[in-house]
Amino acid sequence: MGKAQKYVLLGDATYPLQDWILKPYQEDENLTQRQLQFNYRLKRAHSVIENAFLRLKARWQILLKCDDCSLELLPTLVLACCILHNVCEAHDNPFNEEWLEGTEPTELPKPSQPAPAAMEDNRAEQVRELMCQ
Repeated sequence: MGKAQKYVLLGDATYPLQDWILKPYQEDENLTQRQLQFNYRLKRAHSVIENAFLRLKARWQILLKCDDCSLELLPTLVLACCILHNVCEAHDNPFNEEWLEGTEPTELPKPSQPAPAAMEDNRAEQVRELMCQ
């Protein structure tokens, strides 16, 4: 993109636009074709991430019961599961679709209303525009 970029998190329209939170353009009739394409791709990327987390939780169901372990252990537990999951995926260890039965996709808590415009970062629009291009 011609500019060094940091990592960003994907958010939806209810999150404030920050240089570290990428959110879609507000849907209206003034969006360009490029902006509509960006929104579509952002939504697709978000669904891939949701699917990856669903598979991670299905394979390592201890992640569904994390309230049983201490807060200090939790980051290590999650990291260990991610590493083991990636090793299994890289070595084509079969994923048993039956594992998904106990792991329904859950809606994570998120803002119910869009963030006020005052919370948005002006530099973040440049990041989103670069990503859109």
